[in-house]
Amino acid sequence: MNNLDTLLKEENNVLTRFRNHRIRQSRRFVVLVAGAAAMLTVAGCHKKAAAAPPPPPPAASAPAPTASITASPDTISPGQSVVLAWRTTDANSASIEGIGPVPTSGTRTVQPTESADYTLTASGDGGNATATAHVTVNQPASAPAESNINEQVFEENVKPVFYDYDSYDIRPDAQSVISQDASYLNQHPELKVVVGGYCDERGSTEYNLALGENRANAAKQALVSAGVSPDRLRTVSYGKEKQFCTEHSESCWQQNRRAQFTLDQ
Repeated sequence: MNNLDTLLKEENNVLTRFRNHRIRQSRRFVVLVAGAAAMLTVAGCHKKAAAAPPPPPPAASAPAPTASITASPDTISPGQSVVLAWRTTDANSASIEGIGPVPTSGTRTVQPTESADYTLTASGDGGNATATAHVTVNQPASAPAESNINEQVFEENVKPVFYDYDSYDIRPDAQSVISQDASYLNQHPELKVVVGGYCDERGSTEYNLALGENRANAAKQALVSAGVSPDRLRTVSYGKEKQFCTEHSESCWQQNRRAQFTLDQ
């Protein structure tokens, strides 16, 4: 019995030591796991969060193109030419209606037979732009009827205008004369007129030719302003070469400082 008791005690001691060993192993494992968790927690607290990447910059919008076009001259008669000049900015391509594709800037000579609009369209990454130039083509008027007005009748109804010394300004007292002359000419559109500029005898020939030209042009412009078509008026300077009065006096010189109107035969 003593041997058996001894064996049982030894077996119990072995089991007890084994249980204690397992308990110590389990406690050590728990401690290790807790320590590792604590270290991870501390490291996580000290580690900076990664910064969010900055938003991408907004895409740059392309500038809108611009377009301009001119026509010179913008009023012509049939058979005459016109120079179109155009310019664009921020355009990849351009075209003119009636012509087709053109460089983004340039010139082109055209010869329209009737009034027309030339529309330029510029296209680019930022959109389209347009500009228009208008050309007026004056159509020839029908031939005027034959006139039965002779030079004498004409001079009775279309009076000359007179100027001050060394001047080609239309005087106030000549305004009513111009109005009456223009009224008569507008009633007879078939008449064409020569506007002659005259001077008195004083001064050089060259000076008076220039002064006579200025006087003729001033009278023509006054008639145009009163409604007479400039196509019906032709100017010429006679300077001091043709005198209406040959006396050497102020009253005579005044007669020679004039714009005289005659029929253009």
